[in-house]
Amino acid sequence: MQIRDYVLRRLLVLPLLIVGTSIIVFSLTRIGGSPIGIYLSHEMSQDEVAQLEERFHLDDPLPVQYLFWASGVVRGDLGWSGVAAAPVTQVFPTKLAASMELAIAAAIVAVVLGLALGTYAGARRNRLPDHLTRVFSISGASMPLFWFAILLLIVFWVNLGWFPVGRSDADIYGRIAHPTGLYTVDALLAGDFAALRDALWHLALPAITLGYGATAIIARMMRSSLVEELQEDYVDAARAKGLPERLVLKRHARRNALIPTVTVIGLTFGFLLQGAVVAEIIFQWPGLGRWMADAVLRGDQATIMAYVLFTSVLFLFVNLAVDVVYAYLDRRVVLGE
Repeated sequence: MQIRDYVLRRLLVLPLLIVGTSIIVFSLTRIGGSPIGIYLSHEMSQDEVAQLEERFHLDDPLPVQYLFWASGVVRGDLGWSGVAAAPVTQVFPTKLAASMELAIAAAIVAVVLGLALGTYAGARRNRLPDHLTRVFSISGASMPLFWFAILLLIVFWVNLGWFPVGRSDADIYGRIAHPTGLYTVDALLAGDFAALRDALWHLALPAITLGYGATAIIARMMRSSLVEELQEDYVDAARAKGLPERLVLKRHARRNALIPTVTVIGLTFGFLLQGAVVAEIIFQWPGLGRWMADAVLRGDQATIMAYVLFTSVLFLFVNLAVDVVYAYLDRRVVLGE
């Protein structure tokens, strides 16, 4: 099957998967109780509570409630966020932009360092660089994210004062426009390099924290794949033809070693965006993760459902993208069969 036909077929199935995901998300959230509490105050009478339940169709059977909620989602109405005291659709883009910027920065750290370290270690198997990378990978994969974040916070913010917390300096934030919501991109568009430096400085610690674990996983996968490829016959044939080791590594072994690593890289981005809760709370980053944590504590079901639905759909698209990239790297892969 051609890649184009495979993508079209997956896109046709995607709405069914999204509907199924939304049913699961809605049902599991409603099992936790009614969301009416986010709209109530202590002064309300029982009649006023009943009127609110009727207004939001919370007195209807669960399937009917789902249909009203789903129709609202289709119209772009995700409900009211009690945490933000505003409609979810109004707050969500701002929070998403903050989390996307953090996830992209962490992914860049993870991919660049992970591939470089994995390649360097794999090409020097069982030597000192390989052993050091192994220690780095094991520590990164096993170290609790919250502990590493607190460690960086104590050293670089509390003791040394080199890096700030939060997302930006308020004065610098206010002097530039924010068409995209990504502060680094907005600073570049405004041509304000002081704002760019401020945005990168605030981004450094949470991005390193979030990207460290992913760096270790990617490096370990890349190293293992490269070691296997360097033992294949086609590598020996390339060396026998007199190709320099650098070209053998770059043009032959590394390309094939990327094939299994791409799957890890693709899924890593989804997990970075989804798993940023701890980093956002510790570094006071105003993104989806921190908003989600507040919503859980407040029982804000509209915010919770919007977040879970978004991350679920994100993983569906990430899986599709990973399959397509995998097929481009390895022409032996037959998609859909």
